[in-house]
Amino acid sequence: MSKHLLQAEKDPMGAAITDYFKNRKAGRLRVFSSQFDEDEIPVQHLFRTFKEMSPLERKALDLAGGHILDVGAGSGCHSLALKEMGKESLAIDISPLAVEVMKERGLNAQQTDLFDEHFCGQFDTILMLMNGSGIVGKLSRFPEFFQRIKRLLAPGGCVLLDSSDLKYLYEDEDGSYVIDIAGDYYGEVDFRMQYKQVKGDAFDWLYVDFDTLSLYASQFGFKVEKVMEGEHYDYLAKLSLM
Repeated sequence: MSKHLLQAEKDPMGAAITDYFKNRKAGRLRVFSSQFDEDEIPVQHLFRTFKEMSPLERKALDLAGGHILDVGAGSGCHSLALKEMGKESLAIDISPLAVEVMKERGLNAQQTDLFDEHFCGQFDTILMLMNGSGIVGKLSRFPEFFQRIKRLLAPGGCVLLDSSDLKYLYEDEDGSYVIDIAGDYYGEVDFRMQYKQVKGDAFDWLYVDFDTLSLYASQFGFKVEKVMEGEHYDYLAKLSLM
């Protein structure tokens, strides 16, 4: 088993998704980070319908076509919306519990890690939504990410990925930014989740600004187009091979 796949006893988000799916209510999905105060994810938000999604998400789902890979699919809300649009997708997640829920929702779902060399296929659209760059973890993993994507994209295919530029967290009152250039990239964050008694391990999560994404992508033969900007430093990007 890939070391990145979760076991059920260390799968807080999967436990929360399962609870909500079965009972239509769930407890607090708590999120901890060494960089931020404790937060929580409203579990019902993971089950949002197409109408409840952000304009960025709806745009990505409209653009998605052909054989679609839904990466980090969670409860499967994006794949469910695609299915209702008559589109075909494979939903993947490292959470065993989330994958079970997706299957019960009638979706084609598989527990796998995007970075697992044994996972293969040819996809016309690779969807990476809900800060899809997150699973890359750190900038240093971009080379591995782009090599994987190259193998999974069908000729003429594209990646639709959203992310946010966290520089607003470092904005001074005068509008300037106080960022430690010598430190780690400011969009590299560590998180850990807990749901009831289920505690997950810490993991790296990447928020990447558009210019940095474009710089890395171009080094690996990808062109990047900013499809849409959101209301809060977030954006939807389309990546395709040059």
